[in-house]
Amino acid sequence: MFTKTRFDSWDLPASLLKGLADLEWTHATQVQKDTIPLARRGLDVIGQARTGSGKTAAFGLPILERCQPTGTLQALILTPTRELANQVAQELVALQGTTGLSIQTVYGGTDLEKQARSLGEGVDIIVGTPGRVMDMSERGHIDLAAAPLFCLDEADRMLDMGFFPDIMWVMERMTSRTQTLLFSATFPQEIIDTANEFMNDPEFVLTNTEELDIPPIDMYSVRIGRGNKLWVLGRLLARMTGEDQTIIFCNTKRMVDLAVQRLNKHGFSVEGLHGDLNQNQREKILTRYKAGEFKTIVATDVAARGLDVDGITLVVNYDLPVDLDSFIHRVGRTGRIGRTGEAWSLVSRDDAPQLSKIMVTYGLDIIESETPELPEGMTSDIVKRQDDFGETADVFGFVTLELTIEPSQAGSSRAVSQWFTDALRCDAMAIGDVHFEGSSTFISIHTSKVGLAMKALEKREMSGQRVAATIVE
Repeated sequence: MFTKTRFDSWDLPASLLKGLADLEWTHATQVQKDTIPLARRGLDVIGQARTGSGKTAAFGLPILERCQPTGTLQALILTPTRELANQVAQELVALQGTTGLSIQTVYGGTDLEKQARSLGEGVDIIVGTPGRVMDMSERGHIDLAAAPLFCLDEADRMLDMGFFPDIMWVMERMTSRTQTLLFSATFPQEIIDTANEFMNDPEFVLTNTEELDIPPIDMYSVRIGRGNKLWVLGRLLARMTGEDQTIIFCNTKRMVDLAVQRLNKHGFSVEGLHGDLNQNQREKILTRYKAGEFKTIVATDVAARGLDVDGITLVVNYDLPVDLDSFIHRVGRTGRIGRTGEAWSLVSRDDAPQLSKIMVTYGLDIIESETPELPEGMTSDIVKRQDDFGETADVFGFVTLELTIEPSQAGSSRAVSQWFTDALRCDAMAIGDVHFEGSSTFISIHTSKVGLAMKALEKREMSGQRVAATIVE
């Protein structure tokens, strides 16, 4: 990850070298080596950089070098989340050493008036999220026209979160902008196309992906709706032997608590680990887990840092992580010291693009699998499968059924709609479009009524005949 290039070989200001020395940073990472010299020359730069590759210093050092402690906005850095904004700002404060710049964060979920008062006292660099920066600009607390430097961090996540219209709004008002830096873990074509609209002959720096420390484990994904993730998880846990240990990752503290509650209800012995627990509680849980008093732990990424247990043979991503690098950290919890291990990801339709991005970014071979079979000798599921039609529903919540009845026998579309309305005793609004194609009849039904519709077809005839239905994927 680190190169032989030393920071002190770049003739950086003494104040920044002091910050680097205090952090005990001596050598540049690959992305820093490739992008910092270009950015210091004032060029627009597009850099490929994952979280953890040193990207904050890659854009931070050139920005810090060009800014002076005047109390006038000189640089704006946009990030997709307030957590990342805080992280970037803290690193910039540490990197600036004795420069004396005012570096402030601007993001939603905090007191707006308090932020406005801080900005009124003078600011040199703002690290913020698009929405709050727009709001503060419209209120007159941020003068976007004053800043010559602009940086967009984690551009691919910005694109996924729908921020690009807001970003364009911000940049149109940065009339003094002379340099733009853009960093992204992946480069969807939309990012490249958009970048060419607002950047001036940017230099592309495609840093080779660093060697990843991934143990030799088998990785699988299961396409499953959220309503049946617990069912799949139950099967995975049922396959575990008495020697195995498991860690299940969820994205939120609430989801950890819910998963623990539901798994305990079904007879699994599990404990939860998240940020609401104090240090003493965490240590007690980890001590018991390492001692093998229970075999399964459910945790958030933050709580799982430092969780090194050699006996973990199964990692389950109940939720796919938002941050790509978290996936690598998660799956690396298993397969230690030459042991075998598996990592399973439970992927809903909405999660599929994120899984694809993870696979492309790191070149991972994640095998798409069916739900695991029950272990030998086990005849029924501990967690029952539920009817869940959300994965096949359209944006309005309607699922299309293909009926085995000839259009000539079904009658008119109105007649088919009326049959379902009567059979389900439901409002006509729950029955959608009816159309005929070839020898089949198709009807759209709201997800809340699909299960009833299937049962009604099993019990009642339509136009004097038995009709079966299959869900159109």
